[in-house]
Amino acid sequence: MASSISNIANSAAAAAKSSTRPANRVGTKSRRGFAAMSPETQRRIASEGGKASHASGRGHRFSAEEARDAGRKGGLVSRRGKTNATASK
Repeated sequence: MASSISNIANSAAAAAKSSTRPANRVGTKSRRGFAAMSPETQRRIASEGGKASHASGRGHRFSAEEARDAGRKGGLVSRRGKTNATASK
């Protein structure tokens, strides 16, 4: 009788352990890393990274001309070569 109880306990523990393995959790995602943090914590950590980047001299700020040029290039790519006349139709 004692062995049957221990077998039941062992099989229950094995079932519980196997149900938490990633391969058995098809269709569900666990929140890990940044996703598990609150939005405020994410923002604070990201802000610290940006400040450190600028402090080390590796950060970059766009001038108005660079920003205009980047926006123009992005617009050209998103239209995939269409002209203004065909894009407005």
